[in-house]
Amino acid sequence: MAASSMIGDGARRGGRALAFAYGTALTAAAALALGVTLFGNRHAGEPVVEIPIHLRPVARAVPKPPPAEATAPSPDEALSVTGQKLALAAPPQAPPGPPPAPAPAVTGSVAVADPALIEKTPQGPLPRIADNGTPPFKAYASPAAINGRPRIGIVISGLGMSAKSTEAAINTLPAGVTVAFFPYAIDVQRWVTLARQKGHEVLLEVPMEPYDFPDSDPGQYTLRTGIGEDANTKRLVWSLTRFTGYVGVTNLLGGRLLSDAGALEPMLTYLTRRGLLFFDNGSALHSVAADVAARVGVPFCQATMTIDSIQSAMEIDRRLSDLETEARTKGSAAGSGFLYPVTVERVNVWAHGLAGRGFVLAPVSAIVATGKS
Repeated sequence: MAASSMIGDGARRGGRALAFAYGTALTAAAALALGVTLFGNRHAGEPVVEIPIHLRPVARAVPKPPPAEATAPSPDEALSVTGQKLALAAPPQAPPGPPPAPAPAVTGSVAVADPALIEKTPQGPLPRIADNGTPPFKAYASPAAINGRPRIGIVISGLGMSAKSTEAAINTLPAGVTVAFFPYAIDVQRWVTLARQKGHEVLLEVPMEPYDFPDSDPGQYTLRTGIGEDANTKRLVWSLTRFTGYVGVTNLLGGRLLSDAGALEPMLTYLTRRGLLFFDNGSALHSVAADVAARVGVPFCQATMTIDSIQSAMEIDRRLSDLETEARTKGSAAGSGFLYPVTVERVNVWAHGLAGRGFVLAPVSAIVATGKS
């Protein structure tokens, strides 16, 4: 009885607590509703304006990557030289465009690019006879001693194929030695300018067809028998526009072309019209260049021997002595050699004692023959 009375009292107290909590919640809700009614939402009823915002992307300057340097094959990779045989492992490609016009026209007191002697062409600067009649072979000629002594000319070819060997030859060889530059060389104008500053007379090597072509291949601009005058002239012009400051042309190989008067004559005639000389380096056994040169009137000189066909100091010294004998008999003589270290060294030693033996070391332009027969 007492237990049930206690349970009833507890139930009544829980009910009253629940009713109180419920009443409190209703009172709070009513107060919130009254507040909204009296004061309202401060933004209610106001127009809403939507403003579209367009964000413009900021362009960032993206630096361009530096152009990749053109990597030219080294001369040793492109060429192999054995005795007098020159073989190209792969014909060098022509530069994509004409070389930049050399500047300045005069460096020191030496002319390397006289504008009066240049015809501008799409291929590059082409030599021409000046309006006053001065030909390049005279304008770019190195000074020569005029003292009545026998003259000996030495032409060293292959410059430009190796930067190290080219620089050594230019700086080591006496000024009277004429140097000939490879037409496919990289940066050849810089080397020609340096050679002129050092007092060297300069020739351009023009690729010509040898007897063993294509086993020996002097490149894609080789003058060849059987391809016609127009094709050969275009190839010749390509070579002539490689650089400026040279007095004339010499053959790069060329045994077959130099033995063919029909193919050679138009080329020497073209050189005549351009005011250039031709130096036959003596490597072609059956060359008709002397007869053709006399017929067309191109200034001409021919080497009577190759001084380093056997690459030994003793043999080179013997050939140089033979040139002295010839010069004493004929009044002048010319020999040719390649850019071998032993050749450069022996020519340098020989030349330093030349004056004491009664000879003059002369540039090619000082011993050429001119005039038509």
